[in-house]
Amino acid sequence: MFTGLIEEVGTIQSIRRGQKSCVLTIGCRTVLENSKVGDSIAVNGVCLTVTDLGGSYYTADVMAETMNRSSLGQLSSGSKVNLERAMPANGRFGGHIVSGHIDGTGTIRSIEREDNAVWYTVEASSSILRYIVEKGSITIDGISLTVAYVDERCFKVSIIPHTQQVTALHDRRVGDIVNLECDIIGKYVEKLLTYPVADNTVSRISDEENSGITEEFLHKCGF
Repeated sequence: MFTGLIEEVGTIQSIRRGQKSCVLTIGCRTVLENSKVGDSIAVNGVCLTVTDLGGSYYTADVMAETMNRSSLGQLSSGSKVNLERAMPANGRFGGHIVSGHIDGTGTIRSIEREDNAVWYTVEASSSILRYIVEKGSITIDGISLTVAYVDERCFKVSIIPHTQQVTALHDRRVGDIVNLECDIIGKYVEKLLTYPVADNTVSRISDEENSGITEEFLHKCGF
Protein backbone atom coordinates (compact mmCIF):
# COMPACT_ATOMS: atom_id res chain seq x y z
CA MET A 1 0.00 0.00 0.00
CA PHE A 2 1.09 3.56 -0.76
CA THR A 3 0.04 7.04 0.38
CA GLY A 4 0.50 9.12 -2.78
CA LEU A 5 3.24 11.25 -1.22
CA ILE A 6 6.12 11.22 -3.70
CA GLU A 7 9.51 10.58 -2.14
CA GLU A 8 11.71 11.24 -5.14
CA VAL A 9 11.70 12.02 -8.84
CA GLY A 10 13.76 9.37 -10.62
CA THR A 11 15.13 9.22 -14.17
CA ILE A 12 14.67 6.40 -16.65
CA GLN A 13 18.21 5.30 -17.50
CA SER A 14 17.27 2.59 -19.99
CA ILE A 15 14.35 0.54 -21.27
CA ARG A 16 14.81 -3.00 -22.52
CA ARG A 17 11.72 -3.73 -24.57
CA GLY A 18 10.22 -7.13 -25.26
CA GLN A 19 7.40 -7.92 -27.66
CA LYS A 20 4.73 -6.71 -25.21
CA SER A 21 6.70 -5.99 -22.05
CA CYS A 22 9.79 -4.15 -20.89
CA VAL A 23 12.42 -3.87 -18.16
CA LEU A 24 12.98 -0.42 -16.69
CA THR A 25 16.26 0.75 -15.18
CA ILE A 26 15.56 3.75 -12.98
CA GLY A 27 18.18 6.11 -11.59
CA CYS A 28 17.43 7.30 -8.03
CA ARG A 29 18.82 7.57 -4.51
CA THR A 30 16.24 8.12 -1.78
CA VAL A 31 13.95 5.16 -2.53
CA LEU A 32 16.94 2.79 -2.52
CA GLU A 33 17.46 3.33 1.19
CA ASN A 34 16.57 0.09 3.02
CA SER A 35 15.13 -1.34 -0.21
CA LYS A 36 15.90 -4.85 -1.43
CA VAL A 37 15.04 -7.15 -4.30
CA GLY A 38 11.35 -8.10 -4.08
CA ASP A 39 10.22 -4.82 -2.52
CA SER A 40 7.50 -2.68 -4.13
CA ILE A 41 8.13 0.82 -5.44
CA ALA A 42 5.41 2.81 -7.24
CA VAL A 43 6.55 4.32 -10.55
CA ASN A 44 4.17 7.08 -11.68
CA GLY A 45 1.58 5.42 -9.48
CA VAL A 46 2.14 1.88 -10.80
CA CYS A 47 3.27 -0.68 -8.22
CA LEU A 48 6.36 -2.49 -9.58
CA THR A 49 8.65 -5.06 -7.96
CA VAL A 50 12.37 -4.40 -7.59
CA THR A 51 14.25 -7.10 -9.53
CA ASP A 52 17.79 -5.76 -9.15
CA LEU A 53 19.42 -2.72 -7.57
CA GLY A 54 22.75 -0.95 -7.22
CA GLY A 55 24.02 2.15 -5.51
CA SER A 56 22.17 4.58 -7.78
CA TYR A 57 19.59 2.53 -9.69
CA TYR A 58 17.14 -0.34 -9.63
CA THR A 59 15.34 -2.38 -12.26
CA ALA A 60 11.71 -3.48 -12.55
CA ASP A 61 9.81 -5.70 -14.97
CA VAL A 62 6.67 -4.32 -16.62
CA MET A 63 4.33 -7.00 -17.98
CA ALA A 64 1.98 -6.66 -20.95
CA GLU A 65 -1.13 -6.03 -18.81
CA THR A 66 0.56 -3.10 -17.10
CA MET A 67 1.81 -1.70 -20.41
CA ASN A 68 -1.73 -1.81 -21.82
CA ARG A 69 -3.39 -0.10 -18.85
CA SER A 70 -0.84 2.59 -18.01
CA SER A 71 1.37 5.24 -19.57
CA LEU A 72 4.59 3.36 -18.78
CA GLY A 73 4.87 2.19 -22.38
CA GLN A 74 5.38 5.82 -23.43
CA LEU A 75 8.46 6.33 -21.26
CA SER A 76 11.87 6.79 -22.85
CA SER A 77 15.44 7.21 -21.62
CA GLY A 78 15.65 10.46 -19.67
CA SER A 79 11.96 10.53 -18.68
CA LYS A 80 11.26 11.76 -15.15
CA VAL A 81 9.09 9.50 -12.97
CA ASN A 82 7.49 9.82 -9.54
CA LEU A 83 8.73 7.25 -7.04
CA GLU A 84 7.32 6.08 -3.70
CA ARG A 85 8.22 3.08 -1.59
CA ALA A 86 5.46 1.00 -0.04
CA MET A 87 4.26 2.51 3.22
CA PRO A 88 5.94 1.08 6.36
CA ALA A 89 3.70 -0.05 9.23
CA ASN A 90 5.00 2.80 11.40
CA GLY A 91 4.82 5.45 8.67
CA ARG A 92 2.68 8.57 8.51
CA PHE A 93 -0.50 8.38 6.47
CA GLY A 94 -0.20 11.81 4.88
CA GLY A 95 -2.09 11.11 1.62
CA HIS A 96 -4.84 8.54 1.10
CA ILE A 97 -5.12 4.78 0.52
CA VAL A 98 -3.28 4.08 -2.75
CA SER A 99 -2.92 0.51 -4.03
CA GLY A 100 -0.60 1.19 -6.94
CA HIS A 101 -3.06 -0.61 -9.24
CA ILE A 102 -4.23 2.13 -11.56
CA ASP A 103 -7.73 2.28 -13.04
CA GLY A 104 -6.65 3.73 -16.38
CA THR A 105 -5.23 6.86 -17.93
CA GLY A 106 -6.36 10.42 -18.57
CA THR A 107 -5.19 13.27 -20.78
CA ILE A 108 -4.10 16.69 -19.54
CA ARG A 109 -6.30 19.23 -21.35
CA SER A 110 -5.13 22.44 -19.69
CA ILE A 111 -2.61 23.82 -17.18
CA GLU A 112 -3.44 27.24 -15.76
CA ARG A 113 -1.90 29.38 -13.03
CA GLU A 114 -4.06 31.19 -10.50
CA ASP A 115 -2.04 33.28 -8.05
CA ASN A 116 0.00 30.70 -6.07
CA ALA A 117 -1.92 27.68 -7.41
CA VAL A 118 -1.67 25.63 -10.60
CA TRP A 119 -4.85 24.11 -12.06
CA TYR A 120 -4.69 20.86 -14.04
CA THR A 121 -7.71 19.78 -16.08
CA VAL A 122 -7.67 16.07 -16.90
CA GLU A 123 -10.02 14.39 -19.37
CA ALA A 124 -10.95 10.80 -18.55
CA SER A 125 -13.42 8.10 -19.52
CA SER A 126 -16.82 7.74 -17.83
CA SER A 127 -15.67 4.44 -16.30
CA ILE A 128 -13.13 6.43 -14.26
CA LEU A 129 -15.10 9.64 -13.71
CA ARG A 130 -17.94 7.70 -12.04
CA TYR A 131 -15.68 7.15 -9.01
CA ILE A 132 -14.39 10.73 -8.77
CA VAL A 133 -16.18 13.13 -6.44
CA GLU A 134 -15.56 16.79 -5.64
CA LYS A 135 -13.32 17.16 -2.57
CA GLY A 136 -12.48 13.47 -2.82
CA SER A 137 -9.07 11.98 -3.51
CA ILE A 138 -7.49 11.05 -6.85
CA THR A 139 -4.02 9.78 -7.68
CA ILE A 140 -2.34 11.29 -10.74
CA ASP A 141 0.93 9.58 -11.68
CA GLY A 142 1.15 8.38 -8.08
CA ILE A 143 0.50 11.80 -6.50
CA SER A 144 -2.31 12.01 -3.93
CA LEU A 145 -4.43 15.06 -4.86
CA THR A 146 -7.80 16.56 -3.94
CA VAL A 147 -10.46 16.90 -6.62
CA ALA A 148 -11.65 20.51 -6.94
CA TYR A 149 -14.13 19.99 -9.81
CA VAL A 150 -15.63 17.12 -11.77
CA ASP A 151 -18.22 16.74 -14.53
CA GLU A 152 -19.14 14.08 -17.08
CA ARG A 153 -16.04 14.77 -19.21
CA CYS A 154 -13.16 15.82 -16.96
CA PHE A 155 -11.96 16.69 -13.48
CA LYS A 156 -9.69 19.40 -12.10
CA VAL A 157 -7.12 19.59 -9.32
CA SER A 158 -5.44 22.68 -7.90
CA ILE A 159 -1.94 22.24 -6.54
CA ILE A 160 0.61 24.41 -4.79
CA PRO A 161 3.91 25.23 -6.55
CA HIS A 162 5.80 22.95 -4.13
CA THR A 163 3.92 19.88 -5.38
CA GLN A 164 4.67 20.78 -8.98
CA GLN A 165 8.35 21.37 -8.26
CA VAL A 166 9.08 18.20 -6.26
CA THR A 167 7.22 15.79 -8.56
CA ALA A 168 7.33 14.95 -12.27
CA LEU A 169 4.28 17.17 -12.81
CA HIS A 170 6.67 19.99 -13.72
CA ASP A 171 7.52 18.01 -16.88
CA ARG A 172 3.91 17.34 -17.88
CA ARG A 173 2.42 19.30 -20.77
CA VAL A 174 -1.04 19.68 -22.32
CA GLY A 175 -1.80 16.50 -24.25
CA ASP A 176 0.31 14.24 -22.01
CA ILE A 177 -1.15 10.94 -20.77
CA VAL A 178 -1.20 10.39 -16.99
CA ASN A 179 -1.97 7.37 -14.83
CA LEU A 180 -5.11 7.59 -12.66
CA GLU A 181 -6.15 5.63 -9.60
CA CYS A 182 -9.52 6.40 -8.01
CA ASP A 183 -10.27 6.16 -4.31
CA ILE A 184 -10.68 2.43 -3.71
CA ILE A 185 -13.45 2.89 -1.12
CA GLY A 186 -15.98 3.97 -3.76
CA LYS A 187 -15.30 0.85 -5.83
CA TYR A 188 -15.85 -1.45 -2.86
CA VAL A 189 -19.10 0.29 -1.94
CA GLU A 190 -20.40 -0.07 -5.52
CA LYS A 191 -19.50 -3.77 -5.62
CA LEU A 192 -21.19 -4.51 -2.28
CA LEU A 193 -24.38 -2.71 -3.28
CA THR A 194 -24.73 -4.23 -6.74
CA TYR A 195 -23.25 -7.73 -6.52
CA PRO A 196 -25.83 -10.27 -7.80
CA VAL A 197 -26.60 -13.31 -5.64
CA ALA A 198 -27.86 -16.73 -6.68
CA ASP A 199 -31.53 -15.74 -6.97
CA ASN A 200 -30.62 -12.79 -9.26
CA THR A 201 -31.48 -10.22 -6.59
CA VAL A 202 -29.05 -7.59 -5.34
CA SER A 203 -26.88 -8.46 -2.37
CA ARG A 204 -27.18 -6.24 0.73
CA ILE A 205 -24.78 -5.97 3.62
CA SER A 206 -27.65 -6.37 6.08
CA ASP A 207 -31.43 -6.70 6.07
CA GLU A 208 -32.74 -3.18 5.38
CA GLU A 209 -35.98 -3.75 7.31
CA ASN A 210 -34.10 -4.89 10.43
CA SER A 211 -31.20 -2.43 10.30
CA GLY A 212 -33.07 0.66 9.17
CA ILE A 213 -30.22 1.45 6.77
CA THR A 214 -31.59 2.01 3.27
CA GLU A 215 -30.29 3.75 0.17
CA GLU A 216 -32.67 6.64 0.94
CA PHE A 217 -31.23 6.90 4.47
CA LEU A 218 -27.65 6.96 3.12
CA HIS A 219 -28.53 9.71 0.60
CA LYS A 220 -30.06 11.85 3.34
CA CYS A 221 -26.86 11.44 5.39
CA GLY A 222 -24.69 12.60 2.51
CA PHE A 223 -23.41 9.25 1.27
